Amino acid sequence: MIRKFLIAAIASVVMQGSAIAQENVKIGLINFDSGPFAVFAPFIRDGATLAIENLNARGGVLGRKYELVSQSHAGTPAAALAAANRLVEQQGANIFTGLSSSSTSLALSPRLAAMNAIFVDTTSASDDLTGKSCQANYFRVSHNDSAFVNSLRSLLKENPAKTWDLYMADYALGHDYAKKFTQLVEENGGKVQKVVFSPPGAPDVGSFISQLLVKPADGLMVLYPGSAGVTLAKQQQPFGLFSKYKTVFSVFSTNEMLIDAQGDTTAGIVSAQSYFWSMPGERNAAFVKAFEARFKRKPTFVDADTYISFELIHQAIANAKSTDTAAVRTALSGLKTATIVGDVEMRAADHQILRSMVITRAIKVAEGKGDFAVREIQAMSKVAPPVGSDCKK
Repeated sequence: MIRKFLIAAIASVVMQGSAIAQENVKIGLINFDSGPFAVFAPFIRDGATLAIENLNARGGVLGRKYELVSQSHAGTPAAALAAANRLVEQQGANIFTGLSSSSTSLALSPRLAAMNAIFVDTTSASDDLTGKSCQANYFRVSHNDSAFVNSLRSLLKENPAKTWDLYMADYALGHDYAKKFTQLVEENGGKVQKVVFSPPGAPDVGSFISQLLVKPADGLMVLYPGSAGVTLAKQQQPFGLFSKYKTVFSVFSTNEMLIDAQGDTTAGIVSAQSYFWSMPGERNAAFVKAFEARFKRKPTFVDADTYISFELIHQAIANAKSTDTAAVRTALSGLKTATIVGDVEMRAADHQILRSMVITRAIKVAEGKGDFAVREIQAMSKVAPPVGSDCKK
């Protein structure tokens, strides 16, 4: 009787252990369902979906499959924090990635340690996130604004424009970028004439456009992300705003996700972005082929950056041989690995990724229809931002 009991008990333990071993590795995805950045939400979702499918097709990790769990929110810092808490506490994902603005990331980052969670940020760009507000459990796969400024440095030297106007989104990233671009212009012997800050959710930007029309400078720098970029592109057209400048540079304001809505209104604008589907490399070619087969379209930089975040998370878990938060954090910090954009490094000092940058030019391909041409791909060493001296994670 005792023997039968012991055998049954041992069998029960083995079965429980087997069940635990087969439990899926949950990775959280945070997304927006409203606000000007919600235009990026489908691309975040598609990049994550393909990443999970491909990783599972290759066997998953640690003998287990991945499971994607998601939460969407209204795009405010409070809503982002609530969504992250749901991912961690209710859905059991101690590692999450996805769509975030600089303001929502700045709210999330200092709370990660108490949540015992890791956030791999796909979209935020404020320097503060890997500078004075850096945190041990926060990692970023997108470029910060210093990297975007660095990418335009050589273009500025080549450009004849000596005076500049700036049209910036009125939030943390816009103010930070305005300061850094102004410094860059002044380093090159130029001058910023006007800086116009506009709320990214404003339905009518005519009054802000009018401010720029008063003695336009030689060049215009625009940072007005998401659907706000569509609003600006369409509403500037009757004024001919872009055509009044010799040069227009952009960050986040015209790209593959916005061009169908913008049409040919942004033709001629030069932009810096993290990825373009025609980048060289066998790994990227395979990614583009798989993405097109799955979603019947070319991947955007948001699709790709989301996919890259999963590549890094997977490699960190594999290296750590664990999904434990502390172990994965250690494995992510300083991680060097191959991705669809080539070799990247998650810098240990501040958890800012080091990777190449793509410079594109918007072109008119037909009446009312726009597209992009790659002007150059800048090496990691050319755009890498300095380590934030005020990062004390």
